[in-house]
Amino acid sequence: MTEKSGGKAGVDRGQAVPLYHQIFLQLREEITSGERAFGSRLPTEQELTKEYKVSRITARRALEELADHQLVERKRRVGTHVIFRSPARPIHGNIEQALESLRNFGRATQVKLLEVDRVSARPPIDEALDLPTGTELLRVVRTRWLDDEPLGHFVSYIPSDLGKAMTRASLKTTPMLTLLEQAGAKIGAAHQTISATLADAAVSASLQVDIGSPILRVSRTVFDVNERPVQHILAQFRPDRYQIRLDLNSPRILEPQII
Repeated sequence: MTEKSGGKAGVDRGQAVPLYHQIFLQLREEITSGERAFGSRLPTEQELTKEYKVSRITARRALEELADHQLVERKRRVGTHVIFRSPARPIHGNIEQALESLRNFGRATQVKLLEVDRVSARPPIDEALDLPTGTELLRVVRTRWLDDEPLGHFVSYIPSDLGKAMTRASLKTTPMLTLLEQAGAKIGAAHQTISATLADAAVSASLQVDIGSPILRVSRTVFDVNERPVQHILAQFRPDRYQIRLDLNSPRILEPQII
C-alpha cells in the first residue's frame, strides 16, 4: 500500500477539458452534493496547486469559476467558503432493508479492485467520519460490473482500526458491509445523499463514458449502533445501467436496481 493524502480523483492532462474546469467540476460536485457543507472552507490556491500538481493560475481560475456560479465566496485574508445551501431534505428509511438491498447488489455484480492505500483524512472526508484532519484511513477504489460492462465506481474510506484486517483478496470478493461486520462493526444507520453530476477524468475512464457525461452520484456515511461513522463511500453510477426506486407508500428504503 502506498501513502496518499486526500481522496481526489485528480486531473487528466490527456483530455481536451481544461485542467481548471476539471478541478471546478470535482469541487462543484462536492459542494452541491452536500459533502462540503454551507460555511465550510475550501482549499487555498496553494493547497490546490500542490494537490492537483497544477499552476497557481489554474487553481485560482477553478476557484473563481466556483465563485462565478455563486457556490463559494472569496474574501482576502479569510479564504474561500461555501455559500451554496442544498434545498434537499432527508428521506428516512429502514436500515435493515437497506442493508439487505445493498448486499444483494454486491452479490449480483462483479467487482474490480483498482486501488487500496492508506491516506490522511482531509475535508470533507474527515468531517464525514468525525475524525481529526490527518487521521490515517483505508481508501479503497473499486468498480462493479454486470454482463461485462461497468456499472458503478466506488471510493470507500474506512477508519484504520476497522480496515487493518481487510486484504486485497477479501476486497475483491466480499461486499464492504460484510467486511465491516467481520471487523466488529454492528451497522445501525446510514445517511445518504443522491444527486446528479458530471463524470470527471477518473470516473469517465472507469465507467467507459465521456468526460462531462451525466452520472448518478450517491454519497453515503454508514454508522454503527453507537453512532460512530464506520464508512464513507462515494459511488457514481452510469444512469443507463442503474436506477434507485423509492416506495412512498410504506417505510421502505431506497432500493437500487440494475437496468
